[in-house]
Amino acid sequence: MEKQLYGTVLLKAKKILDYIAESNTPPTLKEISDGINIPKPTVLKILQTLEYCGFVRAAGPNKEYYLGTTFIKYGDQAANSFDLKKLAMPFLNKLRDSTTEAVNLGIVENSKIVLLDRAQSLNNIRLDLSLGGTMQMYTSAMGKAILSYYSDNKLNEYIDHTALKAQTPNTLTTREALIADIQQVKKRGYAIDNIENQDGIYCIGFPLVKHDHIFGAFSISAPVFRVDDKKITHWIAQGKKIQQLILNQV
Repeated sequence: MEKQLYGTVLLKAKKILDYIAESNTPPTLKEISDGINIPKPTVLKILQTLEYCGFVRAAGPNKEYYLGTTFIKYGDQAANSFDLKKLAMPFLNKLRDSTTEAVNLGIVENSKIVLLDRAQSLNNIRLDLSLGGTMQMYTSAMGKAILSYYSDNKLNEYIDHTALKAQTPNTLTTREALIADIQQVKKRGYAIDNIENQDGIYCIGFPLVKHDHIFGAFSISAPVFRVDDKKITHWIAQGKKIQQLILNQV
């Protein structure tokens, strides 16, 4: 049975904000209305209220909408109040220094991985994900690391409610392939994203789980041309050490 929620205007406002946040270019009123299938007069009224509160701002001759600066304040406060980030990042910075590659910290939210923070690579690398952005669990190393701690019933429920669409030619897009991969993750204790989430990017993910509580996961990410067997062995060893150091603190 679907949960009954109060505040339909709030739900519509969230759709509007999500649409603005996910658009490649700032959208107009018409584009927002068409994109979320809500009448223009309704969208306009909500946008006016959001603009008054500082959640959006309109600019340009076509009145294109941007997220407002209020989110910067809220984002900083949310990040500061989240203990996992404060606890884990000093260790993940050390892991970045050891590997020279980007190290990412993520949590699960609405069956997706949210990128909480990142220790930037010491090399030249660009990942197509901003802090606060999301990745599918079935395509990402952090996601598969966490899925390995799901019960069989919970894993199957996740797959039932997730369209296993290809992000790259290497993405696992069948139930059988994903479950088989998760079984391997369980055995070895870490997950591999072999160019499954983003073209040209290889990741190794480590779950942060203690006493059956899933705190999140972290991953080492590198362009595939910088990856070889010797580095992978080193990254896995270093990742497991950092994993244990973090879990000792939670």
